[in-house]
Formats: sequence, C-alpha cells, structure tokens
Amino acid sequence: MSAPLLVVRDLTVTYAPPRRKGSLGTGAALSAVDLEIHAGEIVGVVGETGSGKTTLARATVGLVRPAAGAISFEGKELGVLRGRDLRDFRRSGQVQLAFQDPLRALDGDLTVAQVVAEPLDIVGGLDKAERRRRVDEALGLVGLETSFRDRHPRQLSGGQRQRVSLARAIVTRPRLLFCDEPVSALDVSNRNLVLRLLDTLRTELGLAVVIIAHDLSSLAGVADRVAVFYRGRLVEQGPIGEVLARPAHPYTALLTASAPSVQLEDRLHPDQLRHPLGDTGRTWSDGACVFASRCAFAHDACDEQPALLTVAGSGPDPTRRTAACHVADAWRTQLDPPLDRLDPQKEAVS
Repeated sequence: MSAPLLVVRDLTVTYAPPRRKGSLGTGAALSAVDLEIHAGEIVGVVGETGSGKTTLARATVGLVRPAAGAISFEGKELGVLRGRDLRDFRRSGQVQLAFQDPLRALDGDLTVAQVVAEPLDIVGGLDKAERRRRVDEALGLVGLETSFRDRHPRQLSGGQRQRVSLARAIVTRPRLLFCDEPVSALDVSNRNLVLRLLDTLRTELGLAVVIIAHDLSSLAGVADRVAVFYRGRLVEQGPIGEVLARPAHPYTALLTASAPSVQLEDRLHPDQLRHPLGDTGRTWSDGACVFASRCAFAHDACDEQPALLTVAGSGPDPTRRTAACHVADAWRTQLDPPLDRLDPQKEAVS
C-alpha cells in the first residue's frame, strides 16, 4: 500500500486552558487520536455530537492548534509550520474544508461565480480568464451549469447550495477534502445525489475525501473505511462493510443497533448493549475507557483507557481493523440471547 496522504498521531485538541501545569485542559475535544488517510479513498468519520469529528477537520486545516500530537500531510509536518511557510501551505489549497451549513458559509452578497472564485483569489497567480475557466470547471464537476454563475446563494435550493460549497472547495484542485455533515440538511434524493457526487469527485480528481456524519448507514454505499469517535476518542476504525456487519467496539454496535432498518432480520438490540435498567454501574476513574459507564461489558480492566488494538478482519489488509476495547473479541459471547440467534449471516451458513 502506498504511503498515507495524511497521518495523525496522538492528536489532542483542547478548548479550555489547563488548570495546572502539565494538564491538557478541561475541555479536551480530541484525545490521543491516531488516524491515516490515503489518496483516492473516502473515509467516514462518525459519532454523536461533541465526539470531536469537526475538531479533527479544523485541526487539520489549521483553524485550531493542537495541544499535543502531530499532523503530517504528504510527509510534511504541519505543526511546525510558522509565518510564511504556514501561509503558503494554507494558500496552496491542498487541504480544503466544506462547512456544514452552506447557507451560512456562503456570502449572500456575492454571486455563485464570486463565491467559487474566492479561494483562487487567495491562491493568486491566475489571470482573469484562467480564474473564470477554473470556476466553470468546478461548477461542471458538481453538476451545475454556467447559468448558475450570476445567481446568489439565497436563490438556490439546499442541494444546489451544497454543490456550490463543494465547487468552492475543489476549485483549488485539493488533494484532501473534508466535508462536514454534507447531507444532514438534505432530503433523501439530494442526499444520495451529493454522496454519489463525492464518489465521482474522488475518482475524477484523485483526491481523498473525509465525510463527517452522525449516521453510519448513510455512508454504507460510498465510504471505503469508517472511523468511529466517542467523547474525543477514536474507538474503532476499519473497512465500512466489516464494521457495519460485525462491529468490534460496543459503542459502534450500539450505533448500528440504534439505526432504523426496514429489513425483517435478526439483529442486535440497544438493550443488549447498555447497562440493565436501574443499574447505575460502578464509579470509574478519570483515565477509564470513555464508554465504560454506558457499556454492559465493562470490567476492572476498563478502568484504564485501552489503546487501539488490532481485531480480526477478513479484508486484504486485516491490520487496518482496530478497536479501543479490552473485550473487542469477547463481548459477543456475553450477549443474551446468544449471538448465534442474532447473526443472520451465521444462520445462512449453518
């Protein structure tokens, strides 16, 4: 496998000052995150609100400064860039972020052409004719005709505004694109359109795409891999098909079990993965697993946050399947009823 495009190592981001010397602060949004993104792949980043998904994107593009850890892009350490070097990297447009709310992110006083051209004005070095050509090219790539050039964001539908936001993000021809909740405010038809569009863009432009989302199932048809976050921790990652079919971390299993399904199938139920009703559980230390207080399988070892451990995988590269759980390979045996009655694939084989 080729070298990763983006490498995140032991990344910690905090939004509150430390109370004492040596502390990382009380508002840690990310804690000791390790993640790799390869060129040409789509990676889903999922988790509930406040889990650190958007903070990961903001730290990568330089909008927030990490408290600890390292971020490297194409082998270049971003954390050590200062002054002119940092400005040059940002103006190169190689890493872009499409914000969650396109209506608020797009300047309502500018036309679509002006909005999309803004990054090119920052990059500089292009004459008027080349800027116009690049804007038209970006609009074409997201499925908008040049007739949209003179419209304003308020004259567009939600799906069209989202595509304008993507056009602005890709006009610099980036290598890595973060999309923050790109389909959360769209109806089903526009949601599928935008997801298919992202798949097309990664193929035509050869860029890596990171899709931040709450919903695992919405990524099933487009993402290659998924990284699951909970309370600032990366708790599981791996090929999305394997993670959805057989989650290794109890929190990931809870996400998949809580998702609505129209299929008449046996599946895990949320009550099997939570503490029994009325069970307040034990008191956990500050260094405990972040999911311990909600996990039905937590035990004494969980009083210490586990590192990402390799778990069994069936793909060509099983080492890319990891989970931060002491019982990743064992919690299924503790289910009631037993897993054999809940796994339709196993039933089909037998």
